[in-house]
Amino acid sequence: MLELTFTRLAGGDNSRRLLVVGPSLGTSVEALWGECARLLAPEWEVVGWDLPGHGRSGPALSPFTIDDLADAVRGFSADLARDRPTAYAGVSVGGAVGFQLTLDPGPFAATVAIASAPKIGQTSDWLERAELVRRAGTPVLVAGSVLRWFAPGFTDRAPRTVDTLLRSLSDTDKFSYAWVCEALAYFDLRDQLVRGRVPVAVMAGGHDQVVTPELARTATGTAHVLQSCAHLPPAEDPAATAELLTTLLSAKAAL
Repeated sequence: MLELTFTRLAGGDNSRRLLVVGPSLGTSVEALWGECARLLAPEWEVVGWDLPGHGRSGPALSPFTIDDLADAVRGFSADLARDRPTAYAGVSVGGAVGFQLTLDPGPFAATVAIASAPKIGQTSDWLERAELVRRAGTPVLVAGSVLRWFAPGFTDRAPRTVDTLLRSLSDTDKFSYAWVCEALAYFDLRDQLVRGRVPVAVMAGGHDQVVTPELARTATGTAHVLQSCAHLPPAEDPAATAELLTTLLSAKAAL
């Protein structure tokens, strides 16, 4: 099984419910989810996982798929869940893992995919980015990520949050990042979500140009849009994200 590092972000063993959260490509889960997680405690114990070579996870040693990531998340979470109501939420590639988990959910009673879709981007674009990063490293992506990740004006309103997220990108292992790109290149669940065994809800950022609200709606026909956000809602608007997550999970699975 692929080895990932899991980190408690908020809450604890006494929290009534468990939420496992996943990151976006190029981010550490603590930088992306930290403030949002604190707003969900103490009702939820929030535990995040880092992609290979990102945040606290060691670098990957070989290629992997979105299904491999889902297997690792499912396996770790089964022991952590115990008898508590348990849900999953992930951003972008973390949301892709959420879609994958609906097919074999393990302990999860519901999932939420944020800024994600059953197929994200074009295969050729992901493969080109993988090769670019292998040659030049992840810092080459920083300038473009500012435009992709954040809604207009956010860099001025929250420079510390922006700096933390961009540093997490620069610190990411370039080979692991490239393998995530290749996993996304071949990820496509558009014809399989009808077989999902647990409910999935979709959230989108109103300014997101990576996964537009229109693209996000292709998963279920409905996307709950956070108008103030672009591609990283848990960091851009932690309060609105936490409130919507709580509402969606309560509605989807009586969690």
